[in-house]
Amino acid sequence: MDPVTAKLMSAAGAAEAKVYVDDVFSTYLHAGENSSSTINNGIDLSGEGGLVWVKTRNSTYSHFLFDTERGTTKTIGTNLYNAEFTESKGVTAFNSNGFNIGGSGGDIGFNASGYNYCYWTFRKAPGFFDVVTWTGNGVNGRQISHSLGSVPGTIFVKRTSGISNWEVWHRSIANDEYLQLNSTNPVATGGPWNNTAPTSTHFTVSSDSDVNASSETYVAYLFAHDEQSFGTGGNESIIKCGSYAPSSNPEGATTVNLGFEPQWVLIKNITTSSQYVSWMMFDNMRGVVTGGNEEALAANTNDNEGNGVVLQSRNSIDFTSTGFIVDPANSQFLPMNSAGDTYIYMAIRRPHKPPEAGTEVFDAEYRISSGAGTTFFTTGFASDLILYTKPSASSNRYLSSRLTSGANFLSSNLGDAEYNDGQNVKFDDSTGKISLTGLSGSTDYIFYNFKRALGFFDVVTYTGTGSTKTESHNLGVVPEMMWVKRRSGSVNWAVYYGDNTDYLVLNSNSHSTDNNELWNDTSPTASVFTVGPDNDVNANNETYIAYLFATIPGISKVGSYTGTGNNIDVDCGFTNGARFVMIKRITSGWSANWWVFDTKRGIGSGNDPAIYLNTNGAQYSSDRLAALSSGFTVGTGDFELNASGAECIFLAIA
Repeated sequence: MDPVTAKLMSAAGAAEAKVYVDDVFSTYLHAGENSSSTINNGIDLSGEGGLVWVKTRNSTYSHFLFDTERGTTKTIGTNLYNAEFTESKGVTAFNSNGFNIGGSGGDIGFNASGYNYCYWTFRKAPGFFDVVTWTGNGVNGRQISHSLGSVPGTIFVKRTSGISNWEVWHRSIANDEYLQLNSTNPVATGGPWNNTAPTSTHFTVSSDSDVNASSETYVAYLFAHDEQSFGTGGNESIIKCGSYAPSSNPEGATTVNLGFEPQWVLIKNITTSSQYVSWMMFDNMRGVVTGGNEEALAANTNDNEGNGVVLQSRNSIDFTSTGFIVDPANSQFLPMNSAGDTYIYMAIRRPHKPPEAGTEVFDAEYRISSGAGTTFFTTGFASDLILYTKPSASSNRYLSSRLTSGANFLSSNLGDAEYNDGQNVKFDDSTGKISLTGLSGSTDYIFYNFKRALGFFDVVTYTGTGSTKTESHNLGVVPEMMWVKRRSGSVNWAVYYGDNTDYLVLNSNSHSTDNNELWNDTSPTASVFTVGPDNDVNANNETYIAYLFATIPGISKVGSYTGTGNNIDVDCGFTNGARFVMIKRITSGWSANWWVFDTKRGIGSGNDPAIYLNTNGAQYSSDRLAALSSGFTVGTGDFELNASGAECIFLAIA
């Protein structure tokens, strides 16, 4: 057994241990409270150890790092030369599911009211991350032991007892080279590493005062590279450290293949020296928008998001199902994609732990908008898709996704291109707090919130080619239903429902239709789906989004039933009934809407309010559905939902 696997299994206390990126890394967004706060991000710091990296998003306070080796309240800044100092309002406790932040007195750098914060947490784990401290001895070739269990991909070193630079080693540079995390300088030749490569048990330092001066104290943060020991099968990588070199001028987009979709990326130009080549930091919680502007921070500067030349909001990176694309707008943005230069990166995989309950991945909220036109609610998880409408009035069925920004909408009842309707969804709160602005005052709304999760739901964005192609996804299982929409033009929604020769239209009440140019008569797999040359799914240079759904036992069910005209009990394998049910008759003979029911407005005896996804009409209330512990019951006599011999498909969520 290899060392990484052995340590993972030992740490969990059982041979069948499974460790996910969800267990070892978190991007947590928090609004300052001016008092002590407990951050529950699910990361065990008290038992396993690790690092908390703090940055204010809307002020020019420094980056502050706290780790379990140096102890609470001891901090250093990645943009600073300073020695370690004590900050009583910083991290005051490391907990089994997160940490505590001080704030009594309202220090702006950590937890002040009116300021927004990002906390990146890295847990110590073989194959992912380690923290090491030592006291220097001034000897060249000093070997420092670590517990990463694999050869590091990146190492950050900082002298904590005095003023010094942050010295950086990366697997893409030579052993006699180094970078500085607190600087825009390019790679330099010198001796921090004594011209010696790190190993799976130690790294080597010289007598340089930044890494090993006699009697001085130091800390190192070690990040692994491509150890495939994580996930359900224990064979997935969650972190990669690599490089890329744009090859054309003027620059086109550069695609980096990681083999997974990232949630966090750090990028640095190591060739050029200028104000534009900062250590650029992106994550999907603060916002990486496909085709839109990102919210960037830089490790070497105290600039807030959108502040300064380097961090101006612009379309500089897109995350994909298999990696990331830099400079997708071809804007020649030097920090990311300058031809002839070399860039290094560190990337961390997006969450991939399977859900254990429907409440972890789906939430329905029924709310009355305030007179100010803003609605707030909390889902309990970070949503990736919100579908909402005004059920009691004429209203479009709006869809807004994290990948395409909260100001860009599609409507399931329209074939229109993506548009901005004067509304805005804020996805950037880790507790699941959602704020929507621009809503009509004193009006009721129903909100359906979906989280991307293995086996349940995924979102994919892509650009068409006009020729049959496959698109990668991270659902982890074969999609049983897919909604595909062209974002850049007015065409119909195309729906795959398990038959690779036919399709449905989400914005129509039409029945199933045969067409071999949508799915190319090819069924999706657990890793890819196929689109043909049809304009609805794959026009050349047009942009698309796909929503993928599947059955996960006890949580969701994609299925079908055949009408009888009498009550039908639909068994979904649930224990407490379905909270969300969507039904569509697919056979000809009757025009049939896309019906949606939910328990927030009522599924039970008597009338059940339902909206249609394909129209903008007010909800229709009649006795069509009844509660059933294992799923739901379809009532009698409805030609759309239960005509004798008519086939219907459904999506149900517990």
